[in-house]
Amino acid sequence: MNEAFDPLNLLLLGVAVVIFLRLRSVLGRRTGNERPPVDPFARTERDRAKAPAATQDGKVVTLPQRDGRPSEPVAVMQNEEKAAVWKGYAEEGSAAAAGLDAIARADASFTPKGFLEGARAAYEMIVVAFAEGDRLTLRNLLSKDVFDGFSAALDEREREGLVNETTFVGIDQATITDARLVGRQASVTVRFASQLITTIKNRAGDVVDGDPKKIRDVVDVWTFSRDVKSRDPNWSLVATEAPSA
Repeated sequence: MNEAFDPLNLLLLGVAVVIFLRLRSVLGRRTGNERPPVDPFARTERDRAKAPAATQDGKVVTLPQRDGRPSEPVAVMQNEEKAAVWKGYAEEGSAAAAGLDAIARADASFTPKGFLEGARAAYEMIVVAFAEGDRLTLRNLLSKDVFDGFSAALDEREREGLVNETTFVGIDQATITDARLVGRQASVTVRFASQLITTIKNRAGDVVDGDPKKIRDVVDVWTFSRDVKSRDPNWSLVATEAPSA
């Protein structure tokens, strides 16, 4: 019999056709499971929501989902008491400690450690985006009022033909100085101590401010805010202020 009609060849041809049809039905289509753009706060909170937390005595506690329903049966801490969420981040009895406790009660996924990790990442992204004139990144991380202020500063810089060249060296310290919950709105203020190399150049390329060889110590006080009842996990920068002496 001709090899073209060999049963094995027919079987292989049939399998190839089935695979081709399945691939064609899937490739190029959106499934609804595509990953959203990376956000520093959202990434930290999603990872924290998935990962079990360990108590001091070694017991594992699975944190609840944002909607308040536990993803797994929750183990109760010894003495059925939750450790103070502010320990190590705010002075006992302070307004900041009370604010952190209130935010954690309203949002089961919130922890000061996780928040500061996201805040540090957001700080670097915002500083670099402003230096580069990246309005898209700024718009995603700033409240409307703060974005309008940053955008106006960029407009003025562009009109004068100035170029900001910034090298982000690192953050020496990020400290929570205030926290509060007003209704559904949580806000946390952070004092950043960072190191940057910044120069401003004119159209001719001459340095008019800063030193390309000198590291500057910079202190910023920024306030981030979010609606704790919103499904959007993102925090926005809502205020900047000069540090107090």
